[in-house]
Amino acid sequence: MLEYLDLDVLVADDDPVQRHLIATSLKAWGFRPVVCEDGGEAWRILDSENSPPLAILDWMMPGLEGIEICRRLKAREPVKLSYVILLTARGEQANIVEGLRAGADDYVLKPFHPEEFHARVRNGARIIGLQRNLTERIEQLQEALANVKRLQGLLPICTYCKKIRNDGDYWTQVEAYFAEHADVRFSHGICPSCYETVIEPELERLEQAALAPPGSDE
Repeated sequence: MLEYLDLDVLVADDDPVQRHLIATSLKAWGFRPVVCEDGGEAWRILDSENSPPLAILDWMMPGLEGIEICRRLKAREPVKLSYVILLTARGEQANIVEGLRAGADDYVLKPFHPEEFHARVRNGARIIGLQRNLTERIEQLQEALANVKRLQGLLPICTYCKKIRNDGDYWTQVEAYFAEHADVRFSHGICPSCYETVIEPELERLEQAALAPPGSDE
Protein backbone atom coordinates (compact mmCIF):
# COMPACT_ATOMS: atom_id res chain seq x y z
CA MET A 1 0.00 0.00 0.00
CA LEU A 2 1.34 3.45 -0.93
CA GLU A 3 0.90 5.50 2.20
CA TYR A 4 1.24 8.85 0.43
CA LEU A 5 -1.78 8.57 -1.86
CA ASP A 6 -4.93 10.64 -1.19
CA LEU A 7 -3.08 13.07 1.04
CA ASP A 8 -3.84 16.80 1.12
CA VAL A 9 -0.74 18.92 0.54
CA LEU A 10 -0.68 22.69 0.97
CA VAL A 11 1.26 24.56 -1.72
CA ALA A 12 2.04 28.20 -0.89
CA ASP A 13 4.04 30.20 -3.44
CA ASP A 14 3.52 33.72 -4.81
CA ASP A 15 5.02 32.73 -8.17
CA PRO A 16 2.09 31.50 -10.35
CA VAL A 17 4.34 29.46 -12.66
CA GLN A 18 6.09 27.72 -9.77
CA ARG A 19 2.78 27.20 -7.98
CA HIS A 20 1.21 25.60 -11.05
CA LEU A 21 4.25 23.37 -11.61
CA ILE A 22 4.20 22.05 -8.05
CA ALA A 23 0.43 21.50 -8.01
CA THR A 24 0.50 19.67 -11.35
CA SER A 25 3.34 17.44 -10.16
CA LEU A 26 1.55 16.61 -6.93
CA LYS A 27 -1.59 15.58 -8.80
CA ALA A 28 0.47 13.34 -11.06
CA TRP A 29 2.03 11.70 -8.01
CA GLY A 30 -1.33 10.96 -6.38
CA PHE A 31 -1.64 13.87 -3.93
CA ARG A 32 -4.41 16.44 -3.54
CA PRO A 33 -2.84 19.92 -3.69
CA VAL A 34 -4.39 22.81 -1.77
CA VAL A 35 -3.03 25.94 -3.45
CA CYS A 36 -2.62 29.48 -2.10
CA GLU A 37 -0.54 32.45 -3.23
CA ASP A 38 0.55 34.23 -0.06
CA GLY A 39 1.69 33.48 3.47
CA GLY A 40 -1.36 34.92 5.20
CA GLU A 41 -3.73 32.59 3.39
CA ALA A 42 -1.36 29.67 3.95
CA TRP A 43 -1.36 30.27 7.70
CA ARG A 44 -5.17 30.52 7.86
CA ILE A 45 -5.41 27.13 6.18
CA LEU A 46 -2.74 25.50 8.32
CA ASP A 47 -4.23 26.94 11.50
CA SER A 48 -7.68 25.53 10.72
CA GLU A 49 -9.13 22.38 12.28
CA ASN A 50 -8.76 20.17 9.19
CA SER A 51 -5.46 21.54 7.94
CA PRO A 52 -3.38 19.58 5.39
CA PRO A 53 -0.77 17.48 7.24
CA LEU A 54 1.92 18.23 4.67
CA ALA A 55 2.89 21.72 3.47
CA ILE A 56 5.26 23.06 0.83
CA LEU A 57 6.06 26.68 1.66
CA ASP A 58 8.03 29.25 -0.28
CA TRP A 59 10.42 31.13 2.00
CA MET A 60 9.72 34.58 0.54
CA MET A 61 6.00 35.39 0.28
CA PRO A 62 3.88 38.49 0.79
CA GLY A 63 1.92 38.77 4.01
CA LEU A 64 3.81 36.11 5.91
CA GLU A 65 7.07 34.39 5.02
CA GLY A 66 7.34 30.64 4.96
CA ILE A 67 9.93 30.58 7.72
CA GLU A 68 7.60 32.54 10.02
CA ILE A 69 4.83 30.02 9.34
CA CYS A 70 7.29 27.29 10.38
CA ARG A 71 7.89 29.10 13.67
CA ARG A 72 4.17 29.42 14.33
CA LEU A 73 3.54 25.77 13.58
CA LYS A 74 6.36 24.76 15.89
CA ALA A 75 4.99 26.89 18.74
CA ARG A 76 1.34 25.89 18.23
CA GLU A 77 -0.49 24.22 21.10
CA PRO A 78 -1.70 21.57 20.94
CA VAL A 79 0.81 20.22 18.45
CA LYS A 80 -0.78 18.79 15.30
CA LEU A 81 0.62 16.25 12.90
CA SER A 82 2.43 18.21 10.19
CA TYR A 83 5.42 18.02 7.90
CA VAL A 84 6.79 21.18 6.29
CA ILE A 85 9.07 21.43 3.26
CA LEU A 86 10.60 24.89 2.90
CA LEU A 87 11.18 25.84 -0.73
CA THR A 88 13.69 28.61 -1.49
CA ALA A 89 16.56 29.82 -3.67
CA ARG A 90 18.65 30.52 -0.56
CA GLY A 91 21.27 27.81 -0.60
CA GLU A 92 23.74 29.02 2.01
CA GLN A 93 24.39 26.68 4.92
CA ALA A 94 23.31 29.39 7.37
CA ASN A 95 19.95 29.67 5.59
CA ILE A 96 19.40 25.93 5.73
CA VAL A 97 20.20 25.85 9.45
CA GLU A 98 17.89 28.81 10.07
CA GLY A 99 15.03 27.13 8.23
CA LEU A 100 15.41 23.83 10.08
CA ARG A 101 15.70 25.57 13.45
CA ALA A 102 12.53 27.51 12.66
CA GLY A 103 10.64 24.22 12.41
CA ALA A 104 10.93 23.10 8.78
CA ASP A 105 11.28 19.34 8.37
CA ASP A 106 13.00 19.52 4.99
CA TYR A 107 14.63 22.13 2.77
CA VAL A 108 14.48 22.13 -1.04
CA LEU A 109 16.43 24.52 -3.23
CA LYS A 110 15.05 26.19 -6.36
CA PRO A 111 15.18 25.17 -9.11
CA PHE A 112 14.49 21.66 -7.88
CA HIS A 113 14.93 18.38 -9.73
CA PRO A 114 11.52 16.68 -10.14
CA GLU A 115 12.67 13.22 -9.05
CA GLU A 116 14.45 14.55 -5.98
CA PHE A 117 11.45 16.73 -5.10
CA HIS A 118 9.14 13.73 -5.51
CA ALA A 119 11.32 11.65 -3.19
CA ARG A 120 11.31 14.35 -0.53
CA VAL A 121 7.53 14.82 -0.68
CA ARG A 122 7.00 11.08 -0.54
CA ASN A 123 9.30 10.84 2.46
CA GLY A 124 7.26 13.53 4.22
CA ALA A 125 4.04 11.66 3.50
CA ARG A 126 5.58 8.44 4.84
CA ILE A 127 6.53 10.16 8.08
CA ILE A 128 3.01 11.57 8.41
CA GLY A 129 1.68 8.02 8.01
CA LEU A 130 4.03 6.72 10.71
CA GLN A 131 2.98 9.54 13.05
CA ARG A 132 -0.67 8.70 12.51
CA ASN A 133 -0.09 5.02 13.20
CA LEU A 134 1.81 5.87 16.37
CA THR A 135 -0.98 8.17 17.52
CA GLU A 136 -3.55 5.44 16.95
CA ARG A 137 -1.47 2.90 18.88
CA ILE A 138 -1.10 5.33 21.79
CA GLU A 139 -4.86 5.91 21.86
CA GLN A 140 -5.46 2.15 21.86
CA LEU A 141 -2.99 1.72 24.70
CA GLN A 142 -4.65 4.49 26.71
CA GLU A 143 -8.03 2.84 26.20
CA ALA A 144 -6.63 -0.50 27.31
CA LEU A 145 -5.11 1.09 30.43
CA ALA A 146 -8.44 2.72 31.20
CA ASN A 147 -10.12 -0.70 31.01
CA VAL A 148 -7.49 -2.15 33.34
CA LYS A 149 -8.11 0.65 35.84
CA ARG A 150 -11.84 -0.07 35.76
CA LEU A 151 -11.08 -3.70 36.59
CA GLN A 152 -8.99 -2.75 39.62
CA GLY A 153 -12.03 -1.69 41.64
CA LEU A 154 -14.24 -3.80 43.90
CA LEU A 155 -16.36 -6.22 41.84
CA PRO A 156 -19.72 -7.32 43.29
CA ILE A 157 -19.90 -11.08 42.74
CA CYS A 158 -22.63 -13.51 43.73
CA THR A 159 -21.57 -15.89 46.52
CA TYR A 160 -23.44 -18.81 44.97
CA CYS A 161 -23.47 -18.59 41.17
CA LYS A 162 -20.37 -16.34 40.88
CA LYS A 163 -22.05 -13.91 38.49
CA ILE A 164 -20.79 -10.31 38.48
CA ARG A 165 -23.03 -7.26 38.75
CA ASN A 166 -22.18 -4.80 35.95
CA ASP A 167 -22.58 -1.01 35.85
CA GLY A 168 -26.21 -1.34 34.73
CA ASP A 169 -27.10 -3.39 37.83
CA TYR A 170 -27.44 -6.57 35.75
CA TRP A 171 -25.85 -9.86 36.75
CA THR A 172 -23.69 -11.43 34.05
CA GLN A 173 -21.35 -14.38 33.75
CA VAL A 174 -17.70 -13.73 34.56
CA GLU A 175 -16.71 -14.43 30.95
CA ALA A 176 -19.19 -11.90 29.56
CA TYR A 177 -18.13 -9.21 32.03
CA PHE A 178 -14.42 -9.46 31.26
CA ALA A 179 -15.04 -9.72 27.52
CA GLU A 180 -16.86 -6.37 27.74
CA HIS A 181 -14.33 -4.57 29.94
CA ALA A 182 -11.03 -6.03 28.79
CA ASP A 183 -9.45 -7.47 25.67
CA VAL A 184 -9.46 -11.06 26.92
CA ARG A 185 -10.97 -14.37 25.86
CA PHE A 186 -11.55 -17.41 28.05
CA SER A 187 -10.34 -20.97 27.52
CA HIS A 188 -12.39 -23.27 29.72
CA GLY A 189 -10.89 -26.13 31.70
CA ILE A 190 -11.27 -28.01 34.98
CA CYS A 191 -9.02 -27.38 37.96
CA PRO A 192 -7.67 -30.38 39.97
CA SER A 193 -9.88 -29.63 42.98
CA CYS A 194 -13.10 -29.54 40.93
CA TYR A 195 -12.06 -32.68 39.07
CA GLU A 196 -11.58 -34.51 42.38
CA THR A 197 -14.73 -33.28 44.13
CA VAL A 198 -17.14 -33.03 41.19
CA ILE A 199 -15.99 -34.90 38.09
CA GLU A 200 -14.64 -38.10 39.68
CA PRO A 201 -17.76 -38.72 41.81
CA GLU A 202 -19.94 -38.12 38.75
CA LEU A 203 -17.84 -40.55 36.68
CA GLU A 204 -18.10 -43.16 39.41
CA ARG A 205 -21.87 -42.71 39.58
CA LEU A 206 -22.19 -43.12 35.83
CA GLU A 207 -19.94 -46.19 35.88
CA GLN A 208 -21.98 -47.80 38.66
CA ALA A 209 -25.19 -47.02 36.81
CA ALA A 210 -23.82 -48.65 33.68
CA LEU A 211 -22.76 -51.82 35.56
CA ALA A 212 -25.94 -52.15 37.58
CA PRO A 213 -28.29 -55.04 36.57
CA PRO A 214 -31.40 -54.09 34.64
CA GLY A 215 -34.22 -53.08 36.96
CA SER A 216 -31.85 -52.25 39.81
CA ASP A 217 -32.43 -49.00 41.72
CA GLU A 218 -28.69 -48.39 42.15
